Amino acid sequence: MIPSSAPATAPPAAPARSLAPDLARGFMLLLIALSHAPAFVDGDAGPAPLDAAARFLKSLLADNQARNMFVFLFGYGLVQLARRQEDRGAGWASVKSLLRRRALWLVVVGFLNTVLFVPIDIVAVYGLTLLLLAPLVRAREPVLWWTVALTLVPATLLLAWQSVMAQTRPSTIAEIMEPTLGAHLVASIPSWPAKTVVSVLIVVPAMFVGVLAARRRVLDEPERHLPLLRRVAVIGIGLAVAGRLPAALMAAGAWSTTSAPVSWAVAVAHDLTGYAGGVAMAAVVGLVAARIRRGRLVAALAALGQRSLTFYLFQALLWVVLFYPFALSLHDDMGQAATLGVAAGVWVLSVALADGMRALGHRGPAEILLRKLTYRSYGR
Repeated sequence: MIPSSAPATAPPAAPARSLAPDLARGFMLLLIALSHAPAFVDGDAGPAPLDAAARFLKSLLADNQARNMFVFLFGYGLVQLARRQEDRGAGWASVKSLLRRRALWLVVVGFLNTVLFVPIDIVAVYGLTLLLLAPLVRAREPVLWWTVALTLVPATLLLAWQSVMAQTRPSTIAEIMEPTLGAHLVASIPSWPAKTVVSVLIVVPAMFVGVLAARRRVLDEPERHLPLLRRVAVIGIGLAVAGRLPAALMAAGAWSTTSAPVSWAVAVAHDLTGYAGGVAMAAVVGLVAARIRRGRLVAALAALGQRSLTFYLFQALLWVVLFYPFALSLHDDMGQAATLGVAAGVWVLSVALADGMRALGHRGPAEILLRKLTYRSYGR
């Protein structure tokens, strides 16, 4: 038996990686770009039908669903990290300390992202959640399922409240952009602590479903779990489409309501089934990974997934450069449809750059930095 006091070791040197989690992270960055980019424009500067279609697609596919896929994969990655350390002889006490060290640095990275780039960061929320709940990474399955169940309802209600408020008082980041770089650098600091703490509740359900999936190596070995992946994909996507369609139609202007109960029902259905949709999309990628032939495109997309933190921050940097008043200031010149095109273009550029890094054997600057900071006191 490995003693619990055995120290966490230095990071393993380029271990063999499972394809599905990396493919999922690469695809996830597209959904995140589609979710974020429209927040940086003032309104509908493009053709009305195209902008309405863009709002429909964004609400149906990305809003509160891309994040859940991201959180699911974050939880999945925690088990992978812990497993690698325990396989190398580290005890759980040391692994837990390592996870918390990583969490602390994620909070720092998320704070810097909020200050330097955009106020829609989720990295710090992941870090704080892990910092608070690291022991649950090794908790028994019933404990994890109860954690998911008990947090799902309040998390959904919190999201629904945010959605209902957005229906009555629509707002975008474009409306609160600061005109100068100096003002931008301090604008988000006062609200960052409260927003980060409150958002912890939102990420817990999908995060620990990811932990449960990783325990069974569902994405590491998708060929062994095809029936489960099919069920999750079909049921989850079916629920997501049915539950999110009313809100998507409302976002597109196809219908509206003045009834508060109806507004709440639409918001709850949209956000609750977003959890199902986020996990289901990861399952779809697992099914694809089990069948797909590896080629240049697959390698490039996996390379993007391996560098997901770097390119998440890269997206944030580009939103500042493209849209903020002290940079290119395109926030007044684009409609919703155009921003989705920009989001897709940013993602394609990210795939190309990640593939170039892969060819050069470069991990990605954010991953290198986080790795060094996390393992600094353990390396030898």
